Formats: sequence, structure tokens, C-alpha cells
Amino acid sequence: MDIQKILKLVEGDLLRVEDEFRRNLQSRVELIPKVGEYVLLSGGKRLRPILLLMTAKVVQYNGNDHILLASVVEFIHTATLLHDDVVDNADLRRGMTSANSVWGNEASVLIGDFLYSKSFSMAVQCNSIKILKVLSDATTDMARGMVFELIKTNDINTTEEDYIQVIIDKTAVLIAAACQVGGILGEVDEERELALRDYGMNMGIAFQLMDDSMDYVSTEEDFGKTIGTDLQEGKVTLPVIKALNECTSEEKESISGLLDLDEINEDDLSLALDLINKYGGIDYTVQKARDYIARAKENIAVFEDSEMKEALLEMANYVVEREN
Repeated sequence: MDIQKILKLVEGDLLRVEDEFRRNLQSRVELIPKVGEYVLLSGGKRLRPILLLMTAKVVQYNGNDHILLASVVEFIHTATLLHDDVVDNADLRRGMTSANSVWGNEASVLIGDFLYSKSFSMAVQCNSIKILKVLSDATTDMARGMVFELIKTNDINTTEEDYIQVIIDKTAVLIAAACQVGGILGEVDEERELALRDYGMNMGIAFQLMDDSMDYVSTEEDFGKTIGTDLQEGKVTLPVIKALNECTSEEKESISGLLDLDEINEDDLSLALDLINKYGGIDYTVQKARDYIARAKENIAVFEDSEMKEALLEMANYVVEREN
């Protein structure tokens, strides 16, 4: 089963989710739907809503709240992207000019705030305190992760444990929440609900590990954002951490100097990549991602075999095999 076959299984629901986006972006303030649709409908992978739809199906949920909640998790995710791009002063997002480059930082921050608040006004319609708690806890963790990442900027003493905590909080917790919400909707027992949460957590960690490796080896056209931005933004990700842990003092000084640069050119990126490859940083990061994917597959072993369980297993494969 390839990714296109997987998407076919939730194609109808995804179309309904897109309609939900548009309906909840309506506002008398014209800038809100303009910026919101620009970011939300710009061709993102929809990983979080897709996983929520799939996990709801694997537990045989037959209601309609999964459509609204799939929209909620994408609203939350999009809000973080708007804020992230302001913090990082990003120029590209999903292969397009970033919203902050088009409308300015003020509009991006405020519309990110709108999406956060709107997401919870949408979520309360499901009348589930448990779902609200899962989503609010995830959002709190995401904010904490953004602050911790900021503190670790340019810090060559960042440990692998520090890095994993950042990507758990910034990326994985919302993916875990999306999968857990699918289980809650299906009213599964605690073992299966937590199995879906852990599946999402391990998927999310692996997804970010792959993203961070692609920042050094992909192309801008394929990746949808500027290559080498992690280095330029002073983000010490796992490929760099692996090199820092094994390189010479002189090489460590070179990496530190690159992290301090305001702009990275091709020669700088080439120097960084040479050092990362010398100490196996990319291979190490990809293998870590594969390890987390293996755990994700183990997490859903508690579910009976079905077409949707097979699709969840294939989604795990997709995370480490994708090229963008």
C-alpha cells in the first residue's frame, strides 16, 4: 500500500476537513481568511488531520466529530507555523513565500493567535473535556518547546537529550494528541488509547528527525523551504550534535562559527555538510528515525489486523521514505 492508496482511504473525509477550514476562517475582518487560507490551503502534508482520521477509523468510530477535530489539530499546527516563521524570520514555507514575508510579522503573529483561539472554540463543540485536556496539554507543551529551542540557539553544548525534548514538545506532542483523540472518539480502552498516543509520539519524533536531516541533504525545490536554515538560525539539530560529539576542538570551533553567522552561503553549508558527513551525522539521524518508526509499529500491535491498521503501518514507512 503506497501513500496514494492510503490517502484514498480518507479522501472523502479530507475534503470535508478542507471545507471545515474555510467555514471556520470566515470573518468580517478580511485579512483573517486571506492569510489563513494562504497558509492552510498551501499544500501542506496534512499529517496530523490524516492520522486523526485514520486512528478514528481503525477504532471504528462512526460519528462526525473527527472532521471538526481534524480541522482543529491543523489549525493549531498552522498557528505554530505562523509564529515559527516570525521567530525564525523565514522567507519560504511549503515552497511559497512565507506569510510574514507577504503581510508582515504583526499580521502573522495576530492571525496565529486567532487560529489558536479559534481551534479551541471549535473543539468545545465536541463536548469532551478529555479531548480538550489532551489538546490543551499538547498546545502548552508546544509553547514550552519553542521557548526551550530559543534558549538552546547557538549552543554547541546542546545534548542529544535536549534535542529530543525539543522535537517532542514542538512536533511530536501534537501528532500524538491527534492519534489519541482518534482513540478517544472511538471510546477504546485505556491500553489502546495510549497505544495510539505512543504511535503518534514515535511517528512525530521520527518525522522531525527526517526533516532535520533533509535540511542538509535535500533541495530547496523538493523540501519546500530554504536549505540550511537550521544552521543559519543557530539550531543545533541531531546531525550537528553527532558531529560535535566526535569532532576535534578546531572543527568544533568551525561549527560554532557557522552557527553564529547571520547568513549562510554555499561554501558555509558545504563546510558544515562535510563535517556532518565525516562523523556520520546524517546516517545516525536517519537510523534514529527508523528506530522510532519501529517503535511506532510495535505500539499498534494491540489492534486487530485490518486495512486501516495496515495503512497506519504504511504511514510509518512513509515518514522515513519521503523526500520532502
